[in-house]
Amino acid sequence: MTDHLRHWARQRPQQRAFSHVDFADGVPSGRHRTLGWSALDARARAVADHLVTVASPGERAALVMPQGLDYVAGFLGCLYARVIAVPLFGPGLPGHEGRLAAVLADCEPACLLSDTTTTPFVRAFVQGRDLPDLPVVPVDRLPDRLSGPPTGPDGADGAHGADEPGPRPEPDDIAYLQYTSGSTRSPAGVMISHANVVANARQAIDAFVADPRTTTTVGWLPLFHDMGLVLSIAAPVVGGFPSVLMDPVAFLQDPSRWLRLLGSYEGTVSAAPNFAYDYCVARTDPALVDELNLDRVRVLINGSEPVRAGTVDRFRTAFAPAGLDPAAHCPAYGLAEATVFVTADTPGGRADSLDLPPSNVACDADALARGRIEETSDEAATVLVSCGAPVGQEVRIVGADGAVLPEGRVGEIQLRGPNIGLGYWKRAELTADTFGFGPSGDWLRTGDLGALHDGRLLVTGRLKDVIIVDGRNHYPQDIEATVQMAVALTRRDRLAAFGVTRPDRPGEELVVVAEHRRDTEPPTPEDAWQAERTARATVSARHGLRLGALLLVPPGSVPRTSSGKVSRSAARARFLEGGFGAR
Repeated sequence: MTDHLRHWARQRPQQRAFSHVDFADGVPSGRHRTLGWSALDARARAVADHLVTVASPGERAALVMPQGLDYVAGFLGCLYARVIAVPLFGPGLPGHEGRLAAVLADCEPACLLSDTTTTPFVRAFVQGRDLPDLPVVPVDRLPDRLSGPPTGPDGADGAHGADEPGPRPEPDDIAYLQYTSGSTRSPAGVMISHANVVANARQAIDAFVADPRTTTTVGWLPLFHDMGLVLSIAAPVVGGFPSVLMDPVAFLQDPSRWLRLLGSYEGTVSAAPNFAYDYCVARTDPALVDELNLDRVRVLINGSEPVRAGTVDRFRTAFAPAGLDPAAHCPAYGLAEATVFVTADTPGGRADSLDLPPSNVACDADALARGRIEETSDEAATVLVSCGAPVGQEVRIVGADGAVLPEGRVGEIQLRGPNIGLGYWKRAELTADTFGFGPSGDWLRTGDLGALHDGRLLVTGRLKDVIIVDGRNHYPQDIEATVQMAVALTRRDRLAAFGVTRPDRPGEELVVVAEHRRDTEPPTPEDAWQAERTARATVSARHGLRLGALLLVPPGSVPRTSSGKVSRSAARARFLEGGFGAR
């Protein structure tokens, strides 16, 4: 990464590299701050100059600051100093204070990188959580390097010491710890090497960037999230194209801000989880669509959570009048253990036509419950969205006995490639259970279930989330979608379906916890009873399952990870503890 940054600082010193658009002061178009490649390199080196005074190579520096240019400079400065970066968030992120404290305790940083505004809150947070008293470095207060990297007479780097604060990182050195979202277990820090992140950045460029010279990434995803970090920092640095950042809160307040930015640049590439595309449809006034210009959007990646065919259709239909290419939507699959990107359904990978939208596969629900992909025209089919072919890596599907399964059979997704991380920080047992499988010892167990269909990946669910009744697999996201469709009171994508076992009852019992909509009064007991009755009948008819309980809870009650995904394991634990008021 540092080699690439030095290269662009020399070759394109004044060219726009990173921009941050701030909507905090109410300006409709936002206030833009921009750094060229030389200025960004100088900022990163300034961070590295200070880091070597408070941390040694291999020690950790946690980034606890808001989204913006300082975050980018802080991350790249860690790489220059050979200090392991830990991308995190400030203590102001609601509902995630416990996760922040747990990660800081786990990674044992030598220092914390922040900014002037956030530093007092970081210090108070550390003191209030009985964490070690660590240096807090306000990145925005560090003096910039006055010039770019010096060169010798032949154009090569100048003498060591004048150019960078220490020896160049080795490819296998740990660049950063990417803490998992914790949707099925407590967060663990994946060790991502310099070679891993550069490999995955190149894979992303190969998949999504037709021409780096006419590409700009636009992102609101948090930079502590794997997809945000790779798409908005790593890929632009490796590919040498501009990156535009905005704060996630600014998107949630008004998604049209993101949509306007998407149309402001040539060859825009962006990414968001599935819920965000539905959110854009729900929160955008149709009259505004005529003002948008989305014909220059090249790629909109949909990943990080199950991709729903209905969401893709709604988004494409809603924004077609703004010139959005139906082929721009690119479902993708990835995970932190693989740095992030694994497969993508890109326009170039769709065999029949570059103008086609993403591929859907209508699967027979009974066959899917038995672990087979069988296409059907039945209206009750389970529709899966293709996540495309692997990008620069290998994918295989493995059964419970460890045997590799043929196409059309559902099993655990396993991966092999140069982007697979080194393991989990300080978790040898978990590393041994996840990394290095198969006779060659280099396959990653993802914990996700899926199948290959015509060479493309269909993701069916999380292995630990699957509800097994009478030997049949039932996927919680399908049950959640059924309840959401049947019960108008439920808040979209704020449901958690899980199974529980009880000593006094045989088998596994299905429970769904769902937030009620914000725009309705809290449901009365009669409303709740009617909702449960409707949900029970619909789940029985569609899935052949008995719904044991449907709990309607206030908005914000269903636990979510720091990346916004519903945490079914946390919801199940809260239910068993009586945290939702019923058991």
